[in-house]
Amino acid sequence: MPISADYLAFICELLAPLGRIRSKRMFGGAGLYCDEHFFAIVIDDQLYLKTDAENRAEFEREALEAFRYEARGKIVQLGYHRAPDEALDSPELMRPWARSALAAALRARKP
Repeated sequence: MPISADYLAFICELLAPLGRIRSKRMFGGAGLYCDEHFFAIVIDDQLYLKTDAENRAEFEREALEAFRYEARGKIVQLGYHRAPDEALDSPELMRPWARSALAAALRARKP
Protein backbone atom coordinates (compact mmCIF):
# COMPACT_ATOMS: atom_id res chain seq x y z
CA MET A 1 0.00 0.00 0.00
CA PRO A 2 1.49 3.38 -0.92
CA ILE A 3 1.73 6.12 1.65
CA SER A 4 -0.90 8.83 1.66
CA ALA A 5 0.06 12.45 1.10
CA ASP A 6 -2.00 13.46 4.15
CA TYR A 7 -0.15 11.02 6.44
CA LEU A 8 3.23 12.12 5.14
CA ALA A 9 2.32 15.79 5.68
CA PHE A 10 1.12 14.97 9.21
CA ILE A 11 4.39 13.20 10.07
CA CYS A 12 6.52 16.02 8.67
CA GLU A 13 4.56 18.54 10.74
CA LEU A 14 4.88 16.33 13.84
CA LEU A 15 8.66 16.18 13.42
CA ALA A 16 9.12 19.86 12.50
CA PRO A 17 10.31 20.96 15.97
CA LEU A 18 13.51 18.95 15.36
CA GLY A 19 14.66 21.06 12.44
CA ARG A 20 14.07 21.36 8.71
CA ILE A 21 12.18 18.20 7.73
CA ARG A 22 11.92 17.06 4.14
CA SER A 23 10.71 13.85 2.56
CA LYS A 24 11.91 12.00 -0.49
CA ARG A 25 9.76 9.35 -2.13
CA MET A 26 11.50 6.00 -2.48
CA PHE A 27 10.54 2.34 -2.91
CA GLY A 28 6.82 2.92 -2.42
CA GLY A 29 7.46 4.89 0.76
CA ALA A 30 9.38 7.97 1.80
CA GLY A 31 12.65 8.72 3.50
CA LEU A 32 12.64 11.55 6.02
CA TYR A 33 15.52 13.94 6.49
CA CYS A 34 16.17 16.42 9.27
CA ASP A 35 18.65 19.07 8.21
CA GLU A 36 19.82 16.63 5.50
CA HIS A 37 20.29 13.68 7.89
CA PHE A 38 18.31 10.56 6.91
CA PHE A 39 16.64 9.49 10.16
CA ALA A 40 13.24 7.94 9.44
CA ILE A 41 11.13 6.15 6.85
CA VAL A 42 7.42 6.05 6.20
CA ILE A 43 6.04 2.84 4.69
CA ASP A 44 2.35 1.90 4.44
CA ASP A 45 1.43 4.93 6.57
CA GLN A 46 3.72 3.78 9.38
CA LEU A 47 6.61 5.78 10.78
CA TYR A 48 9.88 3.96 11.46
CA LEU A 49 12.76 5.70 13.23
CA LYS A 50 16.51 5.04 12.83
CA THR A 51 18.06 2.73 15.39
CA ASP A 52 21.56 1.50 16.09
CA ALA A 53 23.45 -0.31 18.85
CA GLU A 54 23.12 2.69 21.16
CA ASN A 55 19.36 3.32 20.99
CA ARG A 56 17.86 0.01 19.78
CA ALA A 57 17.16 -1.16 23.35
CA GLU A 58 14.83 1.85 23.91
CA PHE A 59 12.65 0.65 21.06
CA GLU A 60 12.87 -3.02 21.98
CA ARG A 61 11.85 -2.27 25.61
CA GLU A 62 8.59 -0.90 24.20
CA ALA A 63 8.21 -3.94 21.90
CA LEU A 64 8.34 -1.71 18.81
CA GLU A 65 8.77 -3.82 15.72
CA ALA A 66 11.75 -3.52 13.42
CA PHE A 67 11.17 -2.66 9.77
CA ARG A 68 11.51 -5.78 7.63
CA TYR A 69 10.89 -6.63 4.02
CA GLU A 70 11.37 -9.61 1.76
CA ALA A 71 13.94 -9.59 -1.04
CA ARG A 72 14.89 -12.59 -3.16
CA GLY A 73 13.07 -14.92 -0.80
CA LYS A 74 14.88 -13.65 2.31
CA ILE A 75 13.74 -11.37 5.12
CA VAL A 76 15.84 -8.22 5.36
CA GLN A 77 15.78 -6.17 8.56
CA LEU A 78 16.94 -2.59 8.48
CA GLY A 79 18.01 -0.38 11.38
CA TYR A 80 14.59 1.24 11.81
CA HIS A 81 11.90 0.55 14.40
CA ARG A 82 8.29 1.58 14.46
CA ALA A 83 7.49 4.77 16.35
CA PRO A 84 5.29 4.33 19.42
CA ASP A 85 1.62 4.97 18.71
CA GLU A 86 1.29 7.38 21.63
CA ALA A 87 4.21 9.45 20.29
CA LEU A 88 2.10 10.21 17.21
CA ASP A 89 -0.25 12.24 19.43
CA SER A 90 1.95 15.33 19.77
CA PRO A 91 5.34 16.82 18.94
CA GLU A 92 6.21 16.78 22.66
CA LEU A 93 5.64 13.02 22.93
CA MET A 94 7.50 12.40 19.67
CA ARG A 95 10.48 14.61 20.49
CA PRO A 96 12.58 12.12 22.55
CA TRP A 97 12.02 9.31 20.04
CA ALA A 98 12.82 11.51 17.06
CA ARG A 99 15.91 12.95 18.77
CA SER A 100 17.12 9.42 19.47
CA ALA A 101 16.66 8.52 15.79
CA LEU A 102 18.44 11.67 14.66
CA ALA A 103 21.34 10.89 17.01
CA ALA A 104 21.58 7.40 15.46
CA ALA A 105 21.65 8.98 11.99
CA LEU A 106 24.45 11.32 13.07
CA ARG A 107 26.47 8.41 14.49
CA ALA A 108 26.06 6.54 11.19
CA ARG A 109 27.58 9.38 9.16
CA LYS A 110 30.87 8.58 7.57
CA PRO A 111 33.68 11.05 8.42
